[in-house]
Amino acid sequence: MTAPGAACPVPHERASVPLGGPRFHTDPHSLYREMRRDHGPVVSVELPGGIPAWLVIGYREMHQITNSPELFPRDVSLWNQWGNIPPDWPLLPMVGRPMPSIYFTAGAEHRRHLAMVEPALESVDPFELRRVGETLADRLIDGFCGRGSADLVADFAEPLPVLVLAWLLGIPDEEGPKLAWLMKKLADGGADAQSAHMQFMQFITHLVAVKRAAPGDDLVSRMLAFPAPFTDEEYANDLMAITAAGHLPTSDWLVNSVRLMLTDDRFAAAMGGGRRSVDQAMNEVLWEDAPTSILAGRWAARDTRLADKTIRAGDLLLLGLAAANTDPHVRQAVGESIAHAGNNAHFAFSHGEYRCPFPAQQIAETVARTGIEVLLDRLPDVDLAIPAQNLVRRPSPFLRGMTSLPVVFTPVRALGGFQ
Repeated sequence: MTAPGAACPVPHERASVPLGGPRFHTDPHSLYREMRRDHGPVVSVELPGGIPAWLVIGYREMHQITNSPELFPRDVSLWNQWGNIPPDWPLLPMVGRPMPSIYFTAGAEHRRHLAMVEPALESVDPFELRRVGETLADRLIDGFCGRGSADLVADFAEPLPVLVLAWLLGIPDEEGPKLAWLMKKLADGGADAQSAHMQFMQFITHLVAVKRAAPGDDLVSRMLAFPAPFTDEEYANDLMAITAAGHLPTSDWLVNSVRLMLTDDRFAAAMGGGRRSVDQAMNEVLWEDAPTSILAGRWAARDTRLADKTIRAGDLLLLGLAAANTDPHVRQAVGESIAHAGNNAHFAFSHGEYRCPFPAQQIAETVARTGIEVLLDRLPDVDLAIPAQNLVRRPSPFLRGMTSLPVVFTPVRALGGFQ
């Protein structure tokens, strides 16, 4: 499979670290420390299928890449490995193909898409978003609050962002579970990722057609009303990027924060209704347990040097956001307490021209915080149902979330009576 305009495959030094295996989700911080010790801030890695890439784990180097969009653009068409990528490569939906969208374009074309997407996101009323989030969180909790036990991933953290996204996009609630399943399969990068990607595209393409025929008060209709011309394919691609970025990262931010509050005595006060502790836990997660651990990607526009490595034109660079956040250089410079002091100089939302748009960050934060606060209001004695060391992470080096978060609590009445 060769992308239009892509260079022929070029030799690459033998990758020294396979980008996979259980340690990426069981003990990533130790693994990143070993990488830094053995390879420095830029690590030669191997993706499934023997595909080479560079994993950037240094804080300074991350700034260098994200602040240099001309040298390291997010332009997948530059990739020098296209000739080695089979059509069914499972990570292709994560890494991307050349396509007209906010996520897979660079320079002026990226800014053209951003000029349409960002105002639509900014138009979301934060008070209405909070109200809808509370209503949906209450509805989900009503479904399990009478049982005295729940899996906060499957029962709460994963469906809540999908239901909010359904409201934002103007799609029926009953279509939310299918949307959630498709995006989860995409993010996991397994054997069915390609099929899920095609179904996701069909879902969103149909949504664009529906909203074009009957506009409403929703994000899709506001994007379609933008005065500059965009094709339906471009609208669909941008909506796919927004939806995928808004689901699992928000879910993981919520559940990772709850996990921290249930396992760390510093946050015990939040169980009694403290709100400052919620903010502190959410900020600490962005530093220490960020939902997006590795982000694909950037491609070198020409031969260059990064740290002590020679980067060839067209090489793929993976952004090791979680590793950069824990780089000892930045910790020595500003102190180990940064995660607890409201410091926002982390890379959880990336950085620079291609960072997550600020209104999208605000939406994700509102959804996650609302979910946590409603949960603690409704179930103030919630606690883990199993020892913390038995909790299992999602088996993905890219997204850091939980496969489940089993909890117990005193059964309470649903808002409409016992369930």
